[in-house]
Amino acid sequence: MNDSLNVVDVLLIEDDPGDALMTQEAFEHHKIRNQLHVVRDGVEALEFLRREGEYADAPRPGLILLDLNLPKMDGREVLAEVKADRDLRTIPVVVLTTSEAEEDILRSYNLHANAYVTKPVDFDRFIEVVRQIDDFFVTVVKLPR
Repeated sequence: MNDSLNVVDVLLIEDDPGDALMTQEAFEHHKIRNQLHVVRDGVEALEFLRREGEYADAPRPGLILLDLNLPKMDGREVLAEVKADRDLRTIPVVVLTTSEAEEDILRSYNLHANAYVTKPVDFDRFIEVVRQIDDFFVTVVKLPR
């Protein structure tokens, strides 16, 4: 558990500015020290992850929070690309979405998502869920470097 002092870069892939803001507020509210980076669509996400274009100096995230319903390239496509990429597949991906559809849950796990979490609509519950995700994936489990 001494690794819990490490700061982890977290990539949030979220097109809804309100949900992105709530996630940022959750990080601030719980004094989560990890660095949150936000991109708004699937194409931008892959550019960040592959360090292309304006993201040439982007850090490699230790955790990805992925919405499914994204413009340009949806979250399912992003998840498939990440898990098919030899250099990216070890990054844990938590699908964080409003969809409760069994098809989305099953497909996400078939694409090797590490977890599937439905976004709570209640602000306080949303903040708590983000804290729990951070707690589990950054403090409890051992992540590859």
